[in-house]
Formats: sequence, C-alpha cells, structure tokens
Amino acid sequence: MRYIRELSNHNRIISEHTCKSFYRPADSEAYTIKFVFSGVENCTINKRNISIFPDSFAVLNVGTQYKSSIDSITPVNTLSLSFNASFVRDFNSTCHLTDDSLLDGKLQDSPLFLETLYPFVGDMKYTILHLKNQIDKGLDNEMLINEYLHHSLLNYYSIYQKEVVQKISRLSFIKTKTREEIIKRLVLAKEFINSSYNENVSLDAISAYCCLSVNHLLRTFKEAYGISPYQYLMQLRLNRAKHLLKTTDYPLSEVVGLVGFENTSSFIRLFKHTTQMTPSKFRKEQCA
Repeated sequence: MRYIRELSNHNRIISEHTCKSFYRPADSEAYTIKFVFSGVENCTINKRNISIFPDSFAVLNVGTQYKSSIDSITPVNTLSLSFNASFVRDFNSTCHLTDDSLLDGKLQDSPLFLETLYPFVGDMKYTILHLKNQIDKGLDNEMLINEYLHHSLLNYYSIYQKEVVQKISRLSFIKTKTREEIIKRLVLAKEFINSSYNENVSLDAISAYCCLSVNHLLRTFKEAYGISPYQYLMQLRLNRAKHLLKTTDYPLSEVVGLVGFENTSSFIRLFKHTTQMTPSKFRKEQCA
C-alpha cells in the first residue's frame, strides 16, 4: 500500500508498506526526512550506507542524491517527508531573523543540515505518529498537513540543536571548524554502530570508518555524547531488544541473537540492571 500526496506548495508526503523495493533515486530538489515504523530501510547517501530503524530518522539536504532499498520478508512501514526548499528557507528565517527583518520580507539562505541519523523521540515522535495515524485514516486537509509539516520542522530544529550544536560546544577544541569536523566524524561512528549493532563491532573498525584514531575516538565520543562507544552500543542493543519484545512474539533466545548478544544470561542481567525488570516481565507489561 502506498500513499503519495503533493501539496500546492510542492511539499510531498509518501507513506508506504512494502516488502521489497528496488533502488530509487530521491527528489534532490527538496529537503527530506525519512522515518521507518517497522523493519529497516537501507539508504546510500553520497556513497555512505546507513540503515534507518524505528528508533531513528534520517535527514537529507536539498541537492543530495540518495537511493533507498527495502528487502524484507514482512512489510516495512515507512514515511518520507519532502520539503520544498523555499518552505524550509522561510521556516529557517522565522527562527533566526529579527522581527524587523521578518516584516521586511528578507529571507536567509537555504540552511545546510548535518545529514545523518537522529533519535526518533519526544515531540518529533509524537507529531509524526499523529500524522501517520491521520494519513492512514485518509487525511486530505492541505492546511492541516502543512501544520503537521511545520511542527515536524520545529521538532527537528530542536533535535538538531541538542544533537549537533550542543555536542559541538562540548568538544575541547579551540577552533570552531575543528569541532565541526570532529562532530561530522563522530556521527559517522554512530552511523556505523547503528548499522552493524548486531555484529561483532570493534573499536578498530569504527575508528577506521570515521577516520579517527582509537584513542581520539574514545576521547571525543565521550566528550560529545557523555558515554563511550561501547556504552552507546549496549544502549542501542537494549533499546532494539525492547522494540522486538514489544512488537514480536520471538522467543527471548532469538531476540538476544538478533540484537547482537551472544549469551542469554548476560543479556538478562544487563536488561534487569538497566530496566529493573526481567525481559519476560517487560514483555508482559507492554502487552497488557
């Protein structure tokens, strides 16, 4: 099932349930935010491969060429929001220009975002899930759709401030350009972990992918995110285990293997330590 809606201002929404899709080039004349509600969508962005899971979303700038593919036994549920460049430029201006400049009708240049994965949490998750629910019910009100899109951008700007701007300020480098370059490399490290979290991930492989030495990676990752790459990996595995426990009836041993743990008993200990309950109790409470 596929829903496509292009608005009069050239913003576009695509909602899709599919088991298989071939590589398709995206609309490079728009900013794009991609969500996945179930399953996984694999994207190639400027020769970088990223995997979008239900706990994250991806952002792409206008002019970026990317391709996406889905190959799954069960349907993958996705949502793609494409924003006309002038819509985003106008939104960006309302966020940054003075009141007098806004009244003069002056607009800033088109913004350039950090193209990577962001956490699908908080107000962004609330807004998008509401939008998806309305789409599934046949939403046809263009004014209401544009309000949802406006709030989606507002939520993204908030996440961008937290995940990029604040992280840059935490790094202990004097030059701003150095801090910005380090953040770009650290998001590559996070992308690598997100895409290979269920494999035997090594620090050497992460550092090679993001072009930082192991020690440099360890120091800057902890400065920016407050945790080590290993702790980030463990959090990611636990969160994706929770998702499987809530949304599937897979036996625990299968869930453990799917998220990259080798030992069920050690997984149970870690799960209980972080959530104060066993995986079986967690599943019962979520299904109640």
